[in-house]
Amino acid sequence: MIVDGLHKDLHTLSVGIAGLGLIGGSLAQRFAKAGVRTVAWNHHPTPYADARAEGIECVDTVEELAAADLDILFLCTPLKAMDDVLARIAPVIGQRTTLSDVGSVKTQVHDAVVAAGLGKQYVGAHPMAGSEFSGFQASSADLLDGALWALTFDDTTDYFRYLLMARTITETLGNTFIGIDNATHDRAAALISHMPHVVATVLANTLTESPECNVAVALSAGSWRDMTRVALTDPDRTRAMIEENPANVAELTREVAQRLNEVADMLDDPHAHSFELADFFALADPYRRYKQAQRENAPISEGTLSVYSMSWRRELCESAERGERITHVDAIRTFSIAWREISDM
Repeated sequence: MIVDGLHKDLHTLSVGIAGLGLIGGSLAQRFAKAGVRTVAWNHHPTPYADARAEGIECVDTVEELAAADLDILFLCTPLKAMDDVLARIAPVIGQRTTLSDVGSVKTQVHDAVVAAGLGKQYVGAHPMAGSEFSGFQASSADLLDGALWALTFDDTTDYFRYLLMARTITETLGNTFIGIDNATHDRAAALISHMPHVVATVLANTLTESPECNVAVALSAGSWRDMTRVALTDPDRTRAMIEENPANVAELTREVAQRLNEVADMLDDPHAHSFELADFFALADPYRRYKQAQRENAPISEGTLSVYSMSWRRELCESAERGERITHVDAIRTFSIAWREISDM
């Protein structure tokens, strides 16, 4: 019998981590630090000694991991390895185990899980955390401090498995989450993460090829550092991420290019009015006010969100669109929520 997500005793929670890279390693360490039985597998055993020192059990094969009768199994492998991993775990994973992942795209992972016959056990997840570094040696339980997760669903997602994931994120990990569908997640991730990697790399490429690059680097300060930090990421890792969400990234990259061309046209036109440039720079004022409120610790409002059995997916999406994040599971269909009151955002 599967224990439903509301009544599962999280003190006896057991989790599996398939892949001990930056996110998988950080997640495993955070669970272990919280006293959760944490079992891990990695394609190469290189990080096992360090992982075991953090209280993480390590196994030799992903099949052994999947057969360990765990409450949740997180897939933290590259997307290119997902089909192979799913084919290996599908015959041995127990029915009670909820399958999840930490990928920065959800549609492709969801489709691969469904193709492997594991769709009914799956709840997609994406922790908004990371750095420009990679590998277990760069991982840390602290990487997930204050992290917001996206918990995704489709029309067949089991609500009680979703609740188990929601409670695990908020109670065990001490994080918050929003609930959205796969397509919405992938469009938003392209806007806030994937496309910015492309833009940052364009800036770094432009510097690299400039005859004034040495002078420019000597003059560089905070604005350049902040604009190009993610361009320092392993290029193979960045390329793989972009290729996993190509249509959304392409659309946004063209939109950014169009906006840049419009500014260039204003600067080229001697008859252009300064108010056109003023309008360009003023357009982002709502975002500036939002960030200022964050810096000034503007009051955070709190409340509750109640959802219904037939419409919980839509209600969670609408909550996310209002800027609310879920901080706790109060009852079977009631969540605590928090949001910052910002006008125009």
